[in-house]
Amino acid sequence: MSTTRDEALAALRDWSKPGRRADLIAAAWQAGETNVVALAEAARISRPTVYTDLRSRGIDPDQRPKENDMTAPLVIDGIDGTSFENVQTVVSRYADEHFPNDPDGIKKAIGWSQPIFMAVGRYNGLRTRLAAEDRARRERDRALHLVETRWEAMSTAANWLAAHHAYVVAVDEAHAAITAWTKEAAPAAEWAGFDGDLDTEMLRIYRERILAAGHPPLAPLDLDIETEADRLRNKLDQAHDRRKALAAETLGLAAN
Repeated sequence: MSTTRDEALAALRDWSKPGRRADLIAAAWQAGETNVVALAEAARISRPTVYTDLRSRGIDPDQRPKENDMTAPLVIDGIDGTSFENVQTVVSRYADEHFPNDPDGIKKAIGWSQPIFMAVGRYNGLRTRLAAEDRARRERDRALHLVETRWEAMSTAANWLAAHHAYVVAVDEAHAAITAWTKEAAPAAEWAGFDGDLDTEMLRIYRERILAAGHPPLAPLDLDIETEADRLRNKLDQAHDRRKALAAETLGLAAN
């Protein structure tokens, strides 16, 4: 029967296999993380080593896959869901083309455009906010990881005080990164999604014109942001308090 200890040891053995780091670097690259600095920081290796690992797995680091621009607005039939002036022009053109002699042509064109405007506007708004949260979360995680690497560097630093200062600065920057993330996460959680909406025409546009065209389904961030932020801050502060005690002991020994 497998136990938690067995699983932990198996994971450790897997990590220590020759070439495992290169596999993980390649997997991160293929998952979309093509920032070599971020890969080097996460793996605690140099940038040249990242390049070597990537090439050993048949990946050319100079040929980065094109990332989806999550901030570029989606446009359907000339409507981006944000500009009323733009949609008025589109409605007038649609009425002229489809209802040229109909006195209710503009009214019918408005009825055609409304669900498109609502669906695209909601999708673009959610996509922009999720992209901002993703960037802030990456920077938050990078800042928290930097705290650990700066602490580890103190063990072998030639200038211990300078290394300690760099560590303290990293802790401060990590706190700032957590706060910055919460500011970006809140709009991503509060923006309306599509699940459960009763506007059937808007949902039809979402399914038939957005998802069917290959755009990814989106949903608001499902997370208790303040609870997660508090957890990260507490973990950071607890580790820092312990390390301050260790640093004070080291300084006391150095002074004797």
